[in-house]
Amino acid sequence: MLELAGIIILGILAQWVAWKFKIPAILPLILIGLLVGPIAAEYLSEDGGKWIEPIWNGKNGLFPGEGLFYFVSLAISIILFEGGLTLKRSEIKNVGPVITKLITLGSAVTFFGAGILAHFIFNLSWELSFLFSGLIIVTGPTVITPILRNIPLKKDISTVLKWEGILIDPIGALVAVLVFEFISVEGDSGFTKTALIEFGKIILFGTTFGFTFAHALAFVINKKLIPHYLLNVVSLSTVLLVFVESEIFAHESGLLAVVVMGMVLGNGKLENIKELLYFKESLSVLLISILFILLAANINIEEMMLLYNWKTGLLFAAVVFVIRPLAVFLSTSKSKLKTPEKLFISWVGPRGIVAAGIASLFGSKLVKQGVEGAEYITPLVFMIVLGTVLLNATTARYVARLLGVFLKNSEGILIVGASPVSRIIGKYLVDNQRHVVLIDSNQTNVKEAQDMGLEAINTDIYSVTLEDNIELNDIGFLMALTGSADINNYAISKFSEQFGENGSFRLITLEEGNDPENNPKEGLFSHTDDFNSLTEIAIKYPSIHEIEIKDRKHYEELIETTNKDEEMVPLLVKDNKGVLEIISSHSKSMKIEKGFRLVYLGKPFKK
Repeated sequence: MLELAGIIILGILAQWVAWKFKIPAILPLILIGLLVGPIAAEYLSEDGGKWIEPIWNGKNGLFPGEGLFYFVSLAISIILFEGGLTLKRSEIKNVGPVITKLITLGSAVTFFGAGILAHFIFNLSWELSFLFSGLIIVTGPTVITPILRNIPLKKDISTVLKWEGILIDPIGALVAVLVFEFISVEGDSGFTKTALIEFGKIILFGTTFGFTFAHALAFVINKKLIPHYLLNVVSLSTVLLVFVESEIFAHESGLLAVVVMGMVLGNGKLENIKELLYFKESLSVLLISILFILLAANINIEEMMLLYNWKTGLLFAAVVFVIRPLAVFLSTSKSKLKTPEKLFISWVGPRGIVAAGIASLFGSKLVKQGVEGAEYITPLVFMIVLGTVLLNATTARYVARLLGVFLKNSEGILIVGASPVSRIIGKYLVDNQRHVVLIDSNQTNVKEAQDMGLEAINTDIYSVTLEDNIELNDIGFLMALTGSADINNYAISKFSEQFGENGSFRLITLEEGNDPENNPKEGLFSHTDDFNSLTEIAIKYPSIHEIEIKDRKHYEELIETTNKDEEMVPLLVKDNKGVLEIISSHSKSMKIEKGFRLVYLGKPFKK
């Protein structure tokens, strides 16, 4: 009981430490696991035992026999299912050919390059060498996202790294499963007909079970055959059912099945998908916390000592400084990415839970089967995981600055609300080369914004996931344009520091519009127009106009005219270089020069 409670408490503590110091949670989790496991057994425990013993040894331990590996398999299936839910076809289409090459050509370079290195450096068999290389193909969003979240990068770089991490997880898992199946089925006899048949069964049953059960679950949810309070637990049990059933028909096909199931559900017309995703995210955090501590604690000091030589450093350096850059530069050749951007992508390649979890699972199974050299698999992969996470978490910000990919100025604009007014303003800003993201909880508003070519996210302003969205790294302006004063005020108070470093604005209320001399400092646009008046103008005149400003006096006359006219509202000022500045209802001072242009919504000025 003490061990179980201790794992959960330490895991959540590690997650808090990671959040506080802005590092991937995997780092403190593995360190805690090593501390309470092999380090405690060797140096801290009086009786030479681990403080947390994952496998029952006759005296203590949490899981008897194969219990730990069953738990690891089920936990990874849930984590991969949650990852599959986040894969949207519409987003993948916009990522570009670089992502496709990274997860295909880049994966092949890592697979063959790292496999050859492991074979010659550690003298492992070719099968074990390629199992190791298959396991380290993956990067994973659980380690990439915390790093990118704290570094304001150019949007194309963060997008490439984010989607590579999400898409490559199931690919790396599948490659590792297939190599493991080769080893398990035919041992040293090579790639034979029997092994190929097993490959076919994995792919066939994995995709079939995942696709079928995804549609079945979507059907019963959409038909409301499941009560709301049972929705999440039924979904969870279905994921476990799919994994287990697929495993029965084709050993090691369960991981593929749950990834396919998640992808189908994530891209289908499933009601309550957001609620399901939030539940799975919370569950994944808990499982990741438990898994890393258990897996790290399960390592023995003898396995760690296997790596205590120069070969380990050589393999790690070759993977980080040769294999990863080679894979990235080959995958990004003829792309629009510049050399510093390619170098940064090459530098950031931390491995995550899938690599560590499957390595522990497969490594232990092969050791029990008596496969020579199998004892190297788990510690080698953990060395790559811990080393790359530590390296990237501590140096990514400095490397970004050094290479010049660190955003010095955050010029992106986050618009809260995707109403017609927001969409009109957002479209104008995008047409003038500004990165704009609209958020709204109304799916219809979001869909109409996306149909206009705008980047729009269907989310609740109160959702904590908004703070973790790395697509908002370059956001420096916040505009709250909803019809709710409460939401607008909350957006300003909650997100000004994160998304509004260059300016946070909200629409004034009707009461504030009746007292223009005392408009709030964050008031937006005119001194008198609230959401309702803006909406009326947008419906009648759904276009934005520009008029050239002759001088300061002329600007003030134009502003006075728009304030008096109920069918016009000033929005922005564009300078001679095309730079846009948001007009505040509070500010009475703005740099104005001849040739500047007033940007406004409503009926055109009379010529």
